Amino acid sequence: MTRIHRTAVVSEKATIGKDVIIGPYCVIGDDVKIGNSVELISHIFIDGHTDIGSRTKIYPFASIGTPPQDLKYKGEISKLKIGEDNIIREHVTMNPGTEGGGLTTQIGDKCLFMVATHVAHDCIIGNNVVMANNATLAGHVKINDWVILGGLSAVHQFVRIGRHAIIGGVTGVRDDVIPYGSVTGAHGKLAGLNLVGLKRRGFDRETIHDLRRAFRLLFANEGTMTERVTDVTELYSGNEPVMDIVNFIQSDSSRAICQPRGESAE
Repeated sequence: MTRIHRTAVVSEKATIGKDVIIGPYCVIGDDVKIGNSVELISHIFIDGHTDIGSRTKIYPFASIGTPPQDLKYKGEISKLKIGEDNIIREHVTMNPGTEGGGLTTQIGDKCLFMVATHVAHDCIIGNNVVMANNATLAGHVKINDWVILGGLSAVHQFVRIGRHAIIGGVTGVRDDVIPYGSVTGAHGKLAGLNLVGLKRRGFDRETIHDLRRAFRLLFANEGTMTERVTDVTELYSGNEPVMDIVNFIQSDSSRAICQPRGESAE
């Protein structure tokens, strides 16, 4: 049974699913859609064309679906889509898309957004992503599945972060991060592979060994990146995780690939 606290302000036009709990002093706008078994603890503001998936839990003082922080935004109708089973902690902010980015910000399932994290306009976030306290995303960022962003980290606009990558705390990410990569430092340098994460998620020893050898080849000093990618493809064409990295590097992007410390981006 849906329960709405008497102090909550919920628009009659909003769509509220079954078994939803809306706590004290929440404010829900006209075009908001809330899925089944969502829990809004208290003091939460949700506005705009925002969809929230089932079983998502939102903590006090989160601001969800308010207009993008983009001077080019002129009030066009845009959306924020949040998947299922997410945890959104205190003071989190999430904005919908803009005309320049497809008009949609999208968040997958089973993500954890810790205190005061920010998801800007037109970001695309996969499943099982963790953003630690005060981590922030600029506009048009794409975060793939199983990525972890450390506390106080910041990601530049249009950056891509490949799946299973990890970003250290207080790290500025200006360039694309390969899948399975580990990036640290104020200026965001590639420190190696996310070996701890790979082991925790059940990657076998042989796969990890191949990833490490492929990484050393890709970021060696000899040859160009194009030549090194060709060599790795020939050696590991049957290894899906290695080819994830290869395909990521070869994909179109407005950002360079994040390099190890001391290397120049190509």
